[in-house]
Amino acid sequence: MFNPKTETQRIVSFIQNYFQEQKLGGVVIGISGGKDSAVVAALFAKAIGSDNIIGVTLPCHSKDEDREDAILISQKYEFPLINLDLTSVFDSLEEEAKKIEDFVESEDSSINAKPRLRMTALYYLAQMYSKKNQKTYIVAGTGNQCEEYVGYFTKGGDSVSDIKVLSDLTVEEVIKIGEELEVPPKVLYKTPSDGLSGKSDEDKLGVTYEDIAKVIQNQPVDEEIRNKIELLHKKTHHKFETPTYRKESVF
Repeated sequence: MFNPKTETQRIVSFIQNYFQEQKLGGVVIGISGGKDSAVVAALFAKAIGSDNIIGVTLPCHSKDEDREDAILISQKYEFPLINLDLTSVFDSLEEEAKKIEDFVESEDSSINAKPRLRMTALYYLAQMYSKKNQKTYIVAGTGNQCEEYVGYFTKGGDSVSDIKVLSDLTVEEVIKIGEELEVPPKVLYKTPSDGLSGKSDEDKLGVTYEDIAKVIQNQPVDEEIRNKIELLHKKTHHKFETPTYRKESVF
């Protein structure tokens, strides 16, 4: 039986132990305005203190509401929030790409470029603040177990981080921890979306997070839905492992 109070304390201890072992000083978190990044911020605030958190909003043709919700989270947990607008950077990339002789429009290229630019920005800031404050900052991941199971993330983008604290938690479990940490309901119960495509996560996936959790936990679920989820899991295997040639040993 999932106990949010116990699990919250275990995650907090996990963070504290890692920071102590690695002699780390702070964390940079991309605050999207959604529940996952909000819960991650709340956990780190409890574990290492708000003064050691740098929150970042990274708009790129984004909705104003997302920025407003991110501000709500930074105010709730009292950490500074930086706004680094990547719109012009993204537009420059698109403009340069269009100069390629055989350029073709690709929605996937455009959508996935944004989280990759965002992750570059987060690591840029982590190193900048490490120098500025004379202590080591790392980048926190914000993905949950359901997203990762079906590969709903961008390889080289939001898949990249230095520490993950939600990767073994389903969406429902993340929400329960958010309730334990008093994440504002406006953010915690917000319909999950990537903020990029204009669609909800579940619309894009064609399955619900509830059903994904059931498959992960081997609970009963409609066979057609189960097959669809397992196919998503299988098709995105390349996001988890990179085929690497190994030369034949001569010993």
